Amino acid sequence: MHIALTTRWNAGRHTDGEAMIEEILDLGFSHVELGYDTRLDLVPGIRRMVEQRAVQVDSVHNFCPVPMTAHRGHPEIFTFGHKDRRIRELAVAHTTETIRFAAEMGARVVVTHCGNIEMDRFSDQLVSLCEQGQQFTPLYEKVKLKLQVKRDKKARKQIPLWHECLQQLIPVLEEHRIQLGMENLPTWEAIPTESELETTLGIFQSPWLKYWHDMGHGQIRENMGLINVERWLERLQSSLAGMHVHDVLPPAHDHVMPPRGKMDFSRYKRFATLNIVRVIEPTPRTPPEDIKEALAFLKEAWGPHDKGTDHQRQEHTKA
Repeated sequence: MHIALTTRWNAGRHTDGEAMIEEILDLGFSHVELGYDTRLDLVPGIRRMVEQRAVQVDSVHNFCPVPMTAHRGHPEIFTFGHKDRRIRELAVAHTTETIRFAAEMGARVVVTHCGNIEMDRFSDQLVSLCEQGQQFTPLYEKVKLKLQVKRDKKARKQIPLWHECLQQLIPVLEEHRIQLGMENLPTWEAIPTESELETTLGIFQSPWLKYWHDMGHGQIRENMGLINVERWLERLQSSLAGMHVHDVLPPAHDHVMPPRGKMDFSRYKRFATLNIVRVIEPTPRTPPEDIKEALAFLKEAWGPHDKGTDHQRQEHTKA
């Protein structure tokens, strides 16, 4: 079992892709996810490292490289569920480019955010109430019910728009043999909910449409009383493409490096050891020492880190 590190951690500090990858290799990783803030100027260096087999790209986070028209990288520049047809067209076009890039890099999965129901952000109110110690009070339950009722009503119009985009992308995924990992997000306004994803996967029956489980996001959803994480992982296990790995300080402070949060990672061993992609996802401000600690902790919790491609890195160094 190997664990990758996202270049989201250090892309902003580099102007050369080779140096960016070298910094990650120096932490003990041999696999990476190319993050959504991977700029075009970083691509030549990344490509050299991949061609020299110094590193393996496991996954690519939509949109990657950053679209030339975008001010900065962000996973929701364009979304599949947006009411504006032009936005949806751009989401499909730029996701297609990401899929092609992922195939060039030898990746297995493109990770994507699918969008949001266009409504007031009641999830933010729930988090605020949790921080005030009012979780599951009558007021909390009232806000949660209001969120769920309003979302259900509005989702009826936007879910079909998301499905139309997926229909267009399936031939591209099949052509390039890339899985599209649709990520769970921490808010209830996000598309899709676990139930919506399960239904959608059943409708399309495509081996190229998958679930991407963000561990921190799932824990936040559980902390807010919206889901039971293990129950949904069991139900979606056969469609699981990969995981973003990070810890959470309750109720909703994520992207903490394990074991510095409060998550019980032993709960996830049976899912994490499947034949899936695993990516540690720190913030750009995370010290290297915390990432090393996280990798050591996960090796202990889940099993040894596979160093099978380290000889490739040594050959590159010698060259």
